[in-house]
Amino acid sequence: MFVKYINSCHMMITRNDLSSDCHPWQKEIINHILKLRLEKAKLLGFDNYAEVSMETKMATVDKAEELIEELCNACHSSAIQDMEDLEIFAKGHNAVEANQLRHWDINFWSERLRESRCDINEEELRAFFPLSRVIEGLFSLGKKLFGINIYPADGLAPVWNNDVRFYCVKNLSDVPIAYFYFDPYSRPYGKRGGGWVDLVVGRSRVLSHDATSHRLPVVHIVCNQTPPSADKPSLMTFREVEVLFHEFGHALQHMLTNQDEGLVSGTKGIEWDAVELPSQFMEHWCYRRDTLMSIAKHYKTGESLPEDICSKLLATRTFRAGSELLRQLRFASVDLELHKNYIPGGLESIFDIDQRVSRKTQVMPLQPEDRFLCSFSHIFADTYAAGYYCYQWAEVLAADAFSAFEEAGLNNEKAVKETGIRFRETVLALGGGKSPLQVFIDFRGREPSPEPLRRYYGLKPALAVS
Repeated sequence: MFVKYINSCHMMITRNDLSSDCHPWQKEIINHILKLRLEKAKLLGFDNYAEVSMETKMATVDKAEELIEELCNACHSSAIQDMEDLEIFAKGHNAVEANQLRHWDINFWSERLRESRCDINEEELRAFFPLSRVIEGLFSLGKKLFGINIYPADGLAPVWNNDVRFYCVKNLSDVPIAYFYFDPYSRPYGKRGGGWVDLVVGRSRVLSHDATSHRLPVVHIVCNQTPPSADKPSLMTFREVEVLFHEFGHALQHMLTNQDEGLVSGTKGIEWDAVELPSQFMEHWCYRRDTLMSIAKHYKTGESLPEDICSKLLATRTFRAGSELLRQLRFASVDLELHKNYIPGGLESIFDIDQRVSRKTQVMPLQPEDRFLCSFSHIFADTYAAGYYCYQWAEVLAADAFSAFEEAGLNNEKAVKETGIRFRETVLALGGGKSPLQVFIDFRGREPSPEPLRRYYGLKPALAVS
């Protein structure tokens, strides 16, 4: 009954499509959700709901707060510089006077500044990313890093649409180790948008035919690229390329697992804040110049992506990175504060807490009437309560993992292969059978560090925020 009541509160919030205009009853629902979560924590023997959440996470409450503070310090000076750049740019266009930017100006002028610095026509860029070429480059990268070969296996298994392809993954000894479906194209009248990976059957010894060998895993990778036309192949945006690499990372964790117990094979049993490590790790390869240039070929001429466009594309990674990260840290910080220290009916309202947290995590002070919390569905109508920090935690893990390849020498083919096999035998193979911290230490030789993430985002040296 207790859980059902919390869920009914969640549904009420979701149904009403919360906006920045927060009605009193919405505030009361949020307060009631927080009150019930605190009661649940007490019943389970915890001091607060944040501790309950961390029971299924890699981090502890203290470690999550420590990471948030460290990243806030790392990106605060960069975010200040971002704001100054934006004000100068807007003033140069006679739009506002110095220091007169308002919250509602930021997105508009940020986009104009991005166009000025990284002028890339996304539609023209599509011509350089035909799906077939991207797939070829992705499979080649899989062989280089993890010692796998991927072959078409169409006809070996039934498919739900004629566009769906079936592939066999083999080790270098030509022995099948996994299979996957690839459903690449959008179908507006029967397929939801976005990209995802799901398990068809997982690796398992108990469920194998003879109970002595193991059942091979089968997954499906689903994307929503533009279908080919009569005169064009399927052409991708760079964001769609990132999504494909991301989802392939999830698929690898299912396909290359060594766990024979189904409950901890693949991504099963892996703590939530660690499960995105392989997917975000694969995204880093999209920003490697040699990887990018190997997959970016014009579908008609075979011409490589022009160098100036490649440079602009790579520069988009660090554009306003400090500001964007600080914005996410505000969400993570207020989430933990509400689930750790908020006292329902106490002196501070939920909005007072948001204002207090934002003074440390925002360059531009919030509007007094800001009611963002009424639309924070991740923590009130979804499953991220006291867990929004997971996004940043996984980013740190992935960046640090990628930096291991840099340290080995990205131009050293032997060292890259050795590091890739170590990544495969730890991060990809061990599933939920070992704690993610120990898995990371097995791969990296130490605990994770946020320094590589700071470097990849081009953040300035840390500046303490009081």
